Amino acid sequence: MKLYLDKIRFIDTNKPLDISLVLSNTEDNPRAWYVDPPVIEPVNSNGFLGSVIDGGNVNFRNIFFNPHGHGTHTECLGHITPEVYSVNNSLKSYFFRAELITIDPILTFNEDEQIFDKIIFKDQLISKLEGKNIEAIVIRTTPNVQEKKHLNYTATNPAFLDLNCIEILNDLGVQHLLIDLPSVDRENDEGKLVFHHAFWQIPENPQFEKTITELIFVDNSILDGEYILEMQIAPFENDASPSRPVLYSINF
Repeated sequence: MKLYLDKIRFIDTNKPLDISLVLSNTEDNPRAWYVDPPVIEPVNSNGFLGSVIDGGNVNFRNIFFNPHGHGTHTECLGHITPEVYSVNNSLKSYFFRAELITIDPILTFNEDEQIFDKIIFKDQLISKLEGKNIEAIVIRTTPNVQEKKHLNYTATNPAFLDLNCIEILNDLGVQHLLIDLPSVDRENDEGKLVFHHAFWQIPENPQFEKTITELIFVDNSILDGEYILEMQIAPFENDASPSRPVLYSINF
């Protein structure tokens, strides 16, 4: 089906570009933050077996997972506040003007820890985004290999965003930030989560409508540029939910 954005531009809803990672009951499920792989198993109690192949009448499985550590997820400011806020209440609309950009994080020596960090800097975003009219930004990092779909990021010091990137995001009015990394912050930052705090302006001016989506995967066949982003989340009353962001090409 064609949905028209104006008199000449439209998106084809029959051609979605899924940029989420699958949650599966396998050792190679993508994960981070020291969590074990997800567990998907049939209920087996009080004489009831939730597995048809094993003799049950229906498949009836429990799923144990952590939204932050087990694949694509969308989170709200409740991720870092003492108060309990739900991403289900933060996301009130689902279609946004988005720009997909590809960034090569810069290898930077960390004097304090005597190791190299991989950092995305403000100037890199400016060169890709200056003059754009967008509500969401989708960041694909390089190298963009298929192995990203199965990585265990724990204790690998993945790339992250420099705090000064906040300036360009605020200038553009970005409400939704999506990235193919386990966090916008450094893995080991002593729990400061400086980028999270700055993005949601916690505690001085809480931004309840803004979201961060992490651990996406954007295939190399999807070209940089302007898209319509559809944000699909499971309606969990939690600070984060597993999600399925989808891009649609804008056609003329």
